[in-house]
Amino acid sequence: MANSPIKSPLPESDKEVTGNILQATLVDLVDLSLIAKQAHWNVVGSNFRSAHLQLDELVTTARNYVDEVAERANAIGVSPNGKAKTVVESSGLPEYPDNWQSVESTIAAIVDILAEEIARLRKRIDETDKSDLVTQDLLIEITRALEEAHWMWQAQQA
Repeated sequence: MANSPIKSPLPESDKEVTGNILQATLVDLVDLSLIAKQAHWNVVGSNFRSAHLQLDELVTTARNYVDEVAERANAIGVSPNGKAKTVVESSGLPEYPDNWQSVESTIAAIVDILAEEIARLRKRIDETDKSDLVTQDLLIEITRALEEAHWMWQAQQA
């Protein structure tokens, strides 16, 4: 990692592992916030209003955690990168379709996207078990919030 004006409390090897995990989480969450906003603008059909408002809740959740993840990276001496180019090149989330989407297809896509992000976060939780328990705690908190959202989106498919 480049020279940092912030001294890390972590050994260099743990800082690198943790920094990479935080960066990957950051870009996924930025992408999730953009996907949810894209869906918010383009959802149509029966129960539109409910889905429209629920998508904004997901945007807010993702954006709040983006800031927490970026600030955690800074706290350990890693400069976060949430630029559009970085997100496009690095996000591991499935792509959301263009144009208007029915409520049903929107829900299905959001369920799949959240499932992927939760799987990625759970892997990162395991990876931070040795490198940084503070970051692991943050990842657990994010996963809890996204699993709750995932449940609520799935409930609409029942």
